[in-house]
Amino acid sequence: MRASTILLCGVVLMQLFVAHINAQRSKSPWQTLSGDAPLVIARGGFSGLFPDSSLPAYDLAKQTSLAGSVLWCDVQLTKDGLGICFPDLELNNASTIEYFYPNRQKSYPVNGVTTQGWFTIDFFLRDLKNASCKLIRGILSRSEKFDGINAILTVQDVTTQIKPESFWLNVQHDAFYAQHNLSMSSFLISASRTVSIDYISSPEVNFFRKIAGRFGRKGPSFVFQFLGKEEFEPTTNRTYGSILSNLTYVKTFASGILVPKSYILPLDDKQYLLPPTSLVQDAHKAGLQVYVSGFSNDVDIAYNYSSDPVSEYLSFVDNGDFSVDGVLSDFPITASASIDCFSHIGRNATKHGIDFIIYVMVHVSVDFLVISKNGASGDYPGCTDLAYEKAIKDGADVIDCSVQMSSEGKPFCSSSIDLEKSTMVSQTSLSSRSIIIPEISSDSGIYTFSLTWPEIQSLTPAISNPYRAYSMFRNPNEKNFGRIISLSKFLKLANNSTSLSSVLISVENAVYLREKQGLDVVKAVLDTLTETGYSDGTTRTKIMIQSTNSSILVDFKKKSKFETVYKVEEKIGDISDSAIEDIKKFANAVVITKSSVFPYADAFVTGKTNVVEKLQKAKLPVYVELFQNEFVSQPFDYFSDATVEINTYITGAGINGTITEFPLTAARYKRNQCLGRKETPPYMSPIQPGSLLSLVNPTSLPPAQAPSPSFTDDDVTEPPLPPVTTKSPNLIFTDDDESYLIQNFLCFSSFGFDSRRCSVRDLIIILSSFSPEEKITSETTESDVPHSTQTLHLCTGEKNYKVICGSGRERRIWNCL
Repeated sequence: MRASTILLCGVVLMQLFVAHINAQRSKSPWQTLSGDAPLVIARGGFSGLFPDSSLPAYDLAKQTSLAGSVLWCDVQLTKDGLGICFPDLELNNASTIEYFYPNRQKSYPVNGVTTQGWFTIDFFLRDLKNASCKLIRGILSRSEKFDGINAILTVQDVTTQIKPESFWLNVQHDAFYAQHNLSMSSFLISASRTVSIDYISSPEVNFFRKIAGRFGRKGPSFVFQFLGKEEFEPTTNRTYGSILSNLTYVKTFASGILVPKSYILPLDDKQYLLPPTSLVQDAHKAGLQVYVSGFSNDVDIAYNYSSDPVSEYLSFVDNGDFSVDGVLSDFPITASASIDCFSHIGRNATKHGIDFIIYVMVHVSVDFLVISKNGASGDYPGCTDLAYEKAIKDGADVIDCSVQMSSEGKPFCSSSIDLEKSTMVSQTSLSSRSIIIPEISSDSGIYTFSLTWPEIQSLTPAISNPYRAYSMFRNPNEKNFGRIISLSKFLKLANNSTSLSSVLISVENAVYLREKQGLDVVKAVLDTLTETGYSDGTTRTKIMIQSTNSSILVDFKKKSKFETVYKVEEKIGDISDSAIEDIKKFANAVVITKSSVFPYADAFVTGKTNVVEKLQKAKLPVYVELFQNEFVSQPFDYFSDATVEINTYITGAGINGTITEFPLTAARYKRNQCLGRKETPPYMSPIQPGSLLSLVNPTSLPPAQAPSPSFTDDDVTEPPLPPVTTKSPNLIFTDDDESYLIQNFLCFSSFGFDSRRCSVRDLIIILSSFSPEEKITSETTESDVPHSTQTLHLCTGEKNYKVICGSGRERRIWNCL
């Protein structure tokens, strides 16, 4: 009877507790257990940049994190029972210990596995405080520039030197220390007399039994850490997955749980998100707070997030269904900005399969243009209908089309004039069109003007993977989705959008196309703009024409009233006043590279130029490219976070637009809630150029760099565009058309010129070798035909011809490329 009464009272108390929590949460935009914003927990401080648990790691975490953030310390015990903050039992995993004590390596069973290394239990604290023993990065893919500088810290060191607002001690191996007659619980009880401990976590149930009731009513919160679902918890000998099914049991010794991300948002075997589990809601119903581990900007995340760590955080804290109560992160600056600046701004946090509804709140918009680069080319093959549609959906202000020309003069959008770089053409029968054109590239390519528009339309597009060398790929499930579209269709798509302010049309290679192909890309663009209604002012979308060639822009200026944008491809450190004056004669804005604003060396920002300031002073808006989400595209100063980089260019350099392959990231930044405040929080402050470099180990400093060149008026000036040459019409060559070929042709192949000239006999042999049904007959020998290739090039002093040998009686002849 007494037991049933106690049980009933417990149930009633739980119902009252849940009702109280629900009342709190109904008044808050946060769906955490308490209704408060999720906690930011800095694992080992800012361990994504500096060595884990080092003084600068803790210091930077405190400086750049949300108010109330927690510093995390993995507690390890020394031989004399003192606690240090270190990420592992084995000192050699993140320190220089093995170099100074090479003979003190030992082996111990750890969780049933024999492990060899330099263990904390074999060293007194005075050994570790040796001036020669320093912390190094524990993850080798991170920068080594900060290794070997900082000493190992005790738990007391962190609290006295850093004075954290909240402090979290994680005890990963209590059972191991107990086997070696060291008591973690005794150390914690002793330390709590001088150290304020707010949270204690462990993956071992027995540890919580040891410390239950020993800290008093105002002691730290206890958090049970879940490891892999198939791993066994040592006390209960049950898997963590099975313990997960009994959260009421966990509630008997802990007030919260710490779980890997996959417990909440699992991934399939291709690294795409699956539907979320109900763990957060189930834990909240049991009265447990839910903290999530595994957040890091410099590791692979689900493809759904487009390499954007902010999107990942938002899917856990602001998805419309639940909010976790805290995130354990190696990059607390990103976690802080995600929670405080980008939550509840009315935009979906994730894509590709999970639809989340977000609260809509008032926010301040930042004034700059989000300009796509080949559409949302980080998510779909560039310059396809899907890439452009996604760029518009993601909030781009301007979408762009790099205009290329087909053999019959059809203008269309493609990221490159070489179709091998943007399509799967090399895997088709059209691969035989590969040639070398020195005026364009020293490498062979299959060029747009070698194919007809129907042939180009038949091609399968391919997504760009600029960081394949790092095994980083973009949206592999949809790497070949979308269709190549004409300039006309692109313009109609843009005009149908109500959110776009402009389109950017990029024109290059006009000189070559005019002289060698008889194609006038300027006229083709202007004609298409007229046909689609852009020339008569009836469209809502503004046109901007971009080129690296000033003569192209001059030609457009003469023939239209469209705005023009001059692109400076080179990395420059300055720009002369005379160059600016020349640019103003034909351009309304300028595009420069990121390194022309913030130069960098060895992946560290070294300073800031005055190029933006000088151009803007001359009333020339400045757009900067190229912004990408992949962390390897950014100097270390931006903390592997594309948003930090964008923020630095917008608030630190004042640029007028970002040209990006990931428009969603830049467009979300425009809705940033933090920039409208009287005081900008530290996690939304621009980086100070060169400040991180000053903290590098002096022995690892990059070599001094020569200053970038100044851009002068000589760099601006280009000769006028040449007239369009008359292109010979396509001819059909049959066995009776030998009259087209005369003596003294110069024979050469796709792979280079042959210095000798062909005789009439040579030409007859070549012609006779083309049977009606074969490309080249078996009788043809190398001695008979200098170039027994599928494509033969024949040139006279006046005209150039290319003969394509194919099955059937027709042989096409047209101007050589």
